[in-house]
Amino acid sequence: MQRRQSSESLKKPLQVHHKNQTDLSAWRKGRRTDPEKSLQSRQSPNDKKNVSEQDSLEEALSYFEQVQERVSLKKNSVLQKHLTTVESIALQRGLPPEGFDVLLKVALSGKLADTVNTRLLKSLVPASVIPETSVVSAVSWLCVSKCSGSIQLLFLRWLITMFDFVNHKEELHALYGFFFSFLQDEKMCPYICHLLYLLTRKESVKPFRIRRLLDLQVKMGLQSHLQALLSLYKLFCPELVTITLPGKMKTYFKNSEGPWKAAINTVRQRNQASSPVFQTLLLGTAQPQSRKRKWNTQLIIPANSRNRNNLEEDREKNRVNFYSRDESFPVEQLQTFSQLLQNIHRLEFPSQMGSVLTNPLLLHYMNCIKDESVYLRLYYWMGQTLQEECTWCVADSSQYEEEFKHFLETVHKTECFLQEGFSSCEEFLYKSLPLWDGVCCRSQVLRLVSWIPLSSFSEMKSHLCDPLVQLFFTSSLYFKCSVIESLKELLQNWLNWHVIHLDSESDSQVHSSNTTFSGLVNMVAELIHYVGWISTVALRLENNHTFLLYFILDFYETVCDIYLRYNLPLLILPPPGIFYPALLSMDSVNLNQLCYIMYRYRTNLVAAKENELSKKQILQFKFSSQTYQEYNQYIIAMVGCLWTSNAFQKDTHPQGLRMDDELLKKTAVKEFKTSFNIVCHPAMMGYAVLFLQQAWPDDTTFNFSLIKGKRWNWYLEYLYSQGLKGLKVFIESSINRVSQASHSKAEN
Repeated sequence: MQRRQSSESLKKPLQVHHKNQTDLSAWRKGRRTDPEKSLQSRQSPNDKKNVSEQDSLEEALSYFEQVQERVSLKKNSVLQKHLTTVESIALQRGLPPEGFDVLLKVALSGKLADTVNTRLLKSLVPASVIPETSVVSAVSWLCVSKCSGSIQLLFLRWLITMFDFVNHKEELHALYGFFFSFLQDEKMCPYICHLLYLLTRKESVKPFRIRRLLDLQVKMGLQSHLQALLSLYKLFCPELVTITLPGKMKTYFKNSEGPWKAAINTVRQRNQASSPVFQTLLLGTAQPQSRKRKWNTQLIIPANSRNRNNLEEDREKNRVNFYSRDESFPVEQLQTFSQLLQNIHRLEFPSQMGSVLTNPLLLHYMNCIKDESVYLRLYYWMGQTLQEECTWCVADSSQYEEEFKHFLETVHKTECFLQEGFSSCEEFLYKSLPLWDGVCCRSQVLRLVSWIPLSSFSEMKSHLCDPLVQLFFTSSLYFKCSVIESLKELLQNWLNWHVIHLDSESDSQVHSSNTTFSGLVNMVAELIHYVGWISTVALRLENNHTFLLYFILDFYETVCDIYLRYNLPLLILPPPGIFYPALLSMDSVNLNQLCYIMYRYRTNLVAAKENELSKKQILQFKFSSQTYQEYNQYIIAMVGCLWTSNAFQKDTHPQGLRMDDELLKKTAVKEFKTSFNIVCHPAMMGYAVLFLQQAWPDDTTFNFSLIKGKRWNWYLEYLYSQGLKGLKVFIESSINRVSQASHSKAEN
């Protein structure tokens, strides 16, 4: 290694060159500057500080490169100085690519004490990328057993954590068999399985490796890391792995990034905001990379097979080979939909599965191909990320709430694109909701709730509904409305899933839930009953608030049409605790909405009755007589309130409006038997006043008794003109006189 001849000349800040430069002397030569730039750098204190740090780092790297024999840390102040320099610079700014070869070599060669080697490995935080050649060289030191077992384990943890920062992967893939041979070491086995999980391709799956994993499982028992690798093997080659593996996703591997996580965040926050270095590593330049946390950096597809200059040359040189059937198509070269169609069976997904979430072309691929290995890798990555980044489950993470919100929004958009929920999100909600305060990331969490896949409702009730209902009853009106809206969207997503898969032979292709028809009917029914219960209680708590009632009725707009619109033999009426507050609401919007809902219930019931009588029942299903009886009781109450003014006398529902005449006389309302109708209803009285003002502008007495006979019909037309379409269809379908008149008018 050559030393610089002039130590007085100032140097530029550490740079990442586009060439794969790992030689320390070449790096030094590349940092020469002209006097004019050196003069300018003297003007800035920050530049002086950077130059001083660079000199110190260069000196430290040269020292570690020249270490030839074991050195004691306690008796060597020079070693202490250089070790501190590497630690401080690495944890604040990150190390340049050229430093990894030197530090990995000295840490794994056994020339220094384990205490020093541990500190060096914990300081290996990249400023940008890690050269693959440095990693391969470091792996070779595992063969000579120079370092202790604890250092080997720490190196594996470091490699797993930094896997996405390694600029190439081809030579690492070539070492697959070498890594596989370390599975026999029980201490290293979990980390080797994790590394193999990241490296595995279809061609990596061999019968002898499957047999080896099965033997290890017999020896060690049902270990999650072995099951993870076997699950991935089975997805690639199901004919080779014949054993039954747990179908439900769980956390397969322990978190390996503990010693480096905080440093990675710090380095990215410092470097990425002020340097364009990272932009050269991204696919395209249209969108800047978002914030710096590790999961967020994975949302961009890196050019992981070569640098951009060589990539452009290869595009021109090997353009014809891109469409060869014998080679995989690099995903970083996927730019257009036509390329996706031509190479859809040759795509190789990136190591950073998070990049799939923001790439519409890859999401189209997932929709078309249904490659379960892709889903498994995505579920694993997403489950790990959600668990580690959850701001209310992880200590000292509240400062990252905005970034976690952005991540949850990205996941939700992906679910909307794919039109299905992720099981990893379901598990995250089940684990985290008992600890949730209902405030942090509220809208994002409730959006995830709306995409929970179909599963056993008893499991969903204990893990999600019970924790959610505790927050629901004790939170604000707005939170209650948000929960009802989320559960409505959940119901719609389940129903849409049923419609899409109604005639499909692969209903349970992705979902691990109970997707039989009876299971679906029971799940939907239990969800509707659950929403009906919490809605009834919420209305009592909020004094029948109009805003809350609107969201509840919006939910039942979906429920009332399940039979006809979603081809599901289910019809559940709202409980009395919802129906009667809506019927007596002082807001015309809610009353109009209730009228439309009851009209759609009638339409569905009539269709079901006709199918029953004509022996063309949908799926041989009949509604019970109790359903018809309850509907008729509700209709009698509505007609009594809106038309005949006898709801207090003829309402037959056990929780209805029926009152004795003696009690009604005590109200001191004159002509109480004829005074409660569509004119005097609290929600309609405002319309009646406006109608009287327009019909009799000179009359200031507001005599509602004038609205009768022909004027009653005029009043109805006036109400219809005000946009009360729900009221219109209800009256025309449920009132005989109006129904006959409307039919006659239609015929004429």
